[in-house]
Amino acid sequence: MAQKPSIPKGTRDFGPTEMARRNYIFDTIRSVYRLYGYRPIETPSMENLSTLMGKYGEEGDKLLFKILNSGDFTRSVSTQLYEEATAPQLAAKFCEKGLRYDLTVPFARYVVQHREELQLPFKRYQIQPVWRADKPQRGRYREFYQCDADVVGSDSLLNEVELLQIIDEVFRRFGIRVAIKLNNRKILTGIAEVMGAADKIIDITVAIDKLDKIGLDAVNAELASAGLSAEQVETLQPIITLSGTNAEKLQEIRRVLAASATGLLGCQEVETVIEAVERGGLTNALELDLTLARGLNYYTGCIVEVKALDVEIGSITGGGRYDNLTGIFGMPGLSGVGISFGADRIYDVLGQLDLYPAEAEAGTQLLFINFGAAEAAHCLQLARAARAAGIATEVYPDAAKMKKQMAYANARSIPFVALVGESEMQAGVLTLKNMATGEQQQLSIADAVALIQQT
Repeated sequence: MAQKPSIPKGTRDFGPTEMARRNYIFDTIRSVYRLYGYRPIETPSMENLSTLMGKYGEEGDKLLFKILNSGDFTRSVSTQLYEEATAPQLAAKFCEKGLRYDLTVPFARYVVQHREELQLPFKRYQIQPVWRADKPQRGRYREFYQCDADVVGSDSLLNEVELLQIIDEVFRRFGIRVAIKLNNRKILTGIAEVMGAADKIIDITVAIDKLDKIGLDAVNAELASAGLSAEQVETLQPIITLSGTNAEKLQEIRRVLAASATGLLGCQEVETVIEAVERGGLTNALELDLTLARGLNYYTGCIVEVKALDVEIGSITGGGRYDNLTGIFGMPGLSGVGISFGADRIYDVLGQLDLYPAEAEAGTQLLFINFGAAEAAHCLQLARAARAAGIATEVYPDAAKMKKQMAYANARSIPFVALVGESEMQAGVLTLKNMATGEQQQLSIADAVALIQQT
């Protein structure tokens, strides 16, 4: 017996219903991006390894899917090297390309490669799959989609304001209540400075970023194990437990950071963004969260993260300001800011909250029953008229038993079935059956289309 086929771990098949829901997510995000003037680009699934390696840190390099060179890829490797080399060394000899790990590094490469063609500021969105050789687990896959939008070539905080408005509008359209959390890398740098622990900025922010997950005591223990003194840990307590309105938090953090020019600049940037956003109005709450860190080796200014309020799940959107995006490819000084929607997590949230609209899964609306060659030929003409009016229509391909054709309609949840026999052909009508109510009536194709459109 032949072995049943399978797919690689960490990848998934998507059936028609799942694809309809995923396309609803992508189409919603895409439509909002376009509304704000973002333009689509795509980059290849594979990049040169020289483009990808060293951009994600040592752990990231390990998670890159590498592609074997075509032909005899072992030809350039001696037996001795093959026996003595480590896996990374061999990969460097055998592989010149890899699957993209994210959309950001390929975007940076794109900007540098096409710089002379781009009008700055350049606003792009990109919705494509990425691959990571991670250990598969619930909610973490080896192949998944990212939905990114970035602006490069502008330092203006208006870009941050618009991206927050985009986030708010996307989730308003989805009907998902979210908390939009905002912070600034400069504030976090200032906190480390006033603690006398500027060299511990990464340790501090990695620890406080876990506050919601592990609690205050565990965060303090992690800070102590990173080498911070008891006095430094104590200095941090009122900062990471700060509560109140955004204005009250800013007032207090300004007092704490009075001796840090960098920290005060971060406060000014956050205040500017919050005031502009509040003037424009948001559906969802915007909260200044001083424990938000988000990959500090990467971001340099405002950072944002979004969490669903009615479902226990991790971040469903994130992003921030980064200086020198293209510096990794020899073009320094080009600032940018961007966000990325987590499509897979949004898919789960919409499902748990039963928020998918009926039209997101709508398929065929009208099925013509096949009574034979002459009737089918006639139905093809009627189906063409229905499709021209925007009605998704099928003609059953075989003159099978009526029971089988009706079962097909029921299985596909097709709401209307048209029966056209010899008498209907002569009268120039069709018998339209409403599959939900069982009601049947004879109508012209034009009246049938009008009725279906009103349903």
